[in-house]
Amino acid sequence: MTATPRTYWLEHAWLGTLPQALGSARAGGIPVEPGVAVDVRDGRITAVRLDTPAPPPGAEILRGLTLPGLANAHSHAFHRALRGTVQVGSGTFWTWREVMYSVADRLTPETYLDLARAVYAEMALAGITTVGEFHYVHHAPGGTPYADPNAMGEALIEAAAAAGVRITLLDTCYLSSGFGEPPTTHQLRFSDGTAEAWAERCAPLRERDHARIGAAIHSVRAVPADQLATVARWAEQRRAPLHVHLSEQTAENDACLRAHGCTPTRLLADHGVLGPRTTGIHNTHLTDEDVALLGGSRTGTCMCPTTERDLADGIGPAAALQRAGSPLCLGSDSHAVVDLLEEARAMELNERLRTRTRGHWTAAALLRAATADGHAALGWDDTGRIEAGARADLATLALDSVRTAGTLPRLGAETAVFAATAADVRHTIVGGRHVVRDGTHTLVPDVPQALARAVEALRA
Repeated sequence: MTATPRTYWLEHAWLGTLPQALGSARAGGIPVEPGVAVDVRDGRITAVRLDTPAPPPGAEILRGLTLPGLANAHSHAFHRALRGTVQVGSGTFWTWREVMYSVADRLTPETYLDLARAVYAEMALAGITTVGEFHYVHHAPGGTPYADPNAMGEALIEAAAAAGVRITLLDTCYLSSGFGEPPTTHQLRFSDGTAEAWAERCAPLRERDHARIGAAIHSVRAVPADQLATVARWAEQRRAPLHVHLSEQTAENDACLRAHGCTPTRLLADHGVLGPRTTGIHNTHLTDEDVALLGGSRTGTCMCPTTERDLADGIGPAAALQRAGSPLCLGSDSHAVVDLLEEARAMELNERLRTRTRGHWTAAALLRAATADGHAALGWDDTGRIEAGARADLATLALDSVRTAGTLPRLGAETAVFAATAADVRHTIVGGRHVVRDGTHTLVPDVPQALARAVEALRA
């Protein structure tokens, strides 16, 4: 955050989250404005001045198309160490999970800090200004708490600060390996024993200017039904976001039916978990009743298309969920790819494959899922829009790369979603501060080397 007043001049600005921009006559109904000056003080936007054809004196110039900062609503930072190493041979989500556990076994607070710092820096290079970290590696191997019981979570909060991004730490309750089953050897370091003990451990976690504290239920198989309400109450009392992996796999649905005679969605509804501050992650294998329950309760949906296809999970009913009333957001989850523009594009293209028709969302709607709605799902309601009073988080895309050259600036949302990639991000500004300038991270100058070192330390 910067306390010094400054002005950014945006060559082209996507203002699609503003109601007045959606009806802009000058843009023909397309919410992109040329020549926009954005005044910033104390990390917030104080004014947005349209019709500014030339940069004001002293303004910092952002050439290209500027969007609000992107929100990565679902991350497991340590999964980044699996990229490129789990693609040999065949298998399923469940065989992939065993490889993931082997990486989790080797994490320490120190190695996790190094890895997460590099991963969050990679996100900043992709225009991501806020990450929701679904955090469940709490204790030392074997389940022994660290001297600071929240050492691993604090490492993630510190890593986000070092990488210059915001974080919502979604501290995750994870108690069992399945319905009525104790945690496995790998899972002992995830478990606090009971939801009450989980809540007691979480209590000392404190919010900071760059960090919010939320809660998560890993899944209905990992938290016994009679303890779901404890986590939900913890989040409700703090008005904190609550996230949950939901119906990612048909095996989870089948096991829930055997154990409780209902779907995971119904089980969550019956124990008070659903609601407007709750977000279901994946929401892939749902019944029509599940969709109605989620939409009717205004429970959000976080789609992670690049991970869902990488793990062969399936294509979730995102369009039906949104029609039912479930707000959509996006996440990179396992970080097979870190590119929120690709996640937005993939959500539409997946639906095209499933239905064999096109145009399920406008590009503007997909960008809102990646910006304002993603931030709201993480508890940052004042972020993800280019408007006075919002936090000054911006991401600028080049319009002269081999991917974007020849596109029409007035079709900014379409260019961002259907032409650009994370490689086109030139500037990322968080709280009015340049975190990425001209494609280079200002706090972690050599992000590839930082990633390589951190991953190699885990492999060693």
